[in-house]
Amino acid sequence: MTRTTYYTATTLDGFIADEHDSLDWLFVQDQDESGPMGYDEFVQGIGAIAMGATTYEWVLAHNARTGDPWPYDMPAWVFTHRDLQPVADTVTITSAPVPQVHAEMASAAAGKGIWVVGGGDLAGQFADAGLLDEIVAHVAPVTLGAGRPVFPRRHALRLVEVAQNKAFACLRYEVVGPPTLWE
Repeated sequence: MTRTTYYTATTLDGFIADEHDSLDWLFVQDQDESGPMGYDEFVQGIGAIAMGATTYEWVLAHNARTGDPWPYDMPAWVFTHRDLQPVADTVTITSAPVPQVHAEMASAAAGKGIWVVGGGDLAGQFADAGLLDEIVAHVAPVTLGAGRPVFPRRHALRLVEVAQNKAFACLRYEVVGPPTLWE
C-alpha cells in the first residue's frame, strides 16, 4: 500500500520558510542525510512527489542560482491555480483537487511512497481528504517569529518515532484525523 508522507524541516516555532520564502535558516544547520530519519533513505522509498506552486518556484529559483538541474527523477505534481510551466517531462501542473489526483500519483509511485514536499497548506489538503498517512518533521534549533507555517490545520497526530540527527530533533507522527478530543 502506498503511504503518503509530509517530510519536512521546520523551525522550533513551526515555520518551514520565513516571510520571504527563504530557507537560509535551514542550510546552515548541521545534519547527516544518511543519519536517523535522513533524506537518503527516505527518498529511496519515494515513487511520486507533490508540491505547491511556491515550493516549485523556490526549487526552480534555487536551481537557477546554483546551476543544478531539476532534482527529482520521479513523477511530480505541482498543485496550483497559477499559470506555471513544467520544467521537466516528469512534472505535471494541476489545479485539480488533491483527492482527484492522489490515485494517479499512487499508481505512478508503483508501490513506493508519495512525498508531499511542501508546503504546509498542501499537506493540510492531503490530511483534510484523509490521504496523508504521516508527517516526518526535522525540528531545527532556530526560531523565525513569522513565516510559512509547517502545518496550518487542526489535526490529531500520534507520535511514533523520535530521533536526533545532529542539530535536528526528528519526529515521525501518524496522522490520526481531525481533532475530536477537544471540540
